Amino acid sequence: MTTQEVATQLVDLCKQGEYLKAVQTLYADDILSVEAIPGPDGSREMKGLEAVIGKTNWFMANHETHGGSVEGPMVAGNFFCVRFTLEVTFKPTGARNTIDELGIYQVKDGKVIREEFFYGG
Repeated sequence: MTTQEVATQLVDLCKQGEYLKAVQTLYADDILSVEAIPGPDGSREMKGLEAVIGKTNWFMANHETHGGSVEGPMVAGNFFCVRFTLEVTFKPTGARNTIDELGIYQVKDGKVIREEFFYGG
C-alpha cells in the first residue's frame, strides 16, 4: 500500500471508532510509538505491535468517548498527519475533558513504522 492508502484507511477506521483494528491491520510489528507526555512507567516511547495494542486497549477500557472528530490525512512523502479531537471521560476519576492532538505517522513498506502524538495540556 502507498502512504496515501495507509493514511486513508487509518482515518476511515478511526472515524468509525475502530482504533484497535487500525493498529492491528496497518502497523508494523516493530512500530515505535511516542507520546507527548510520559506514561505510568515514566517513558514516552513504546516499541512493538503488542505494546501499542496494549496501550490502545488501556485507553479504550479507561475512557468513555462522548464524541469527536478525526481530520485528515495530510500526506507528504512517507509521512502523514491526522488531527484527533475527542470528548472523553476518564472512567477511574470521572473527569471529563477534550483531547485535541496531532498524530504524525511514518510509513514504510505499506505499514506504519512510527507514530508520534502532540497535544497541549
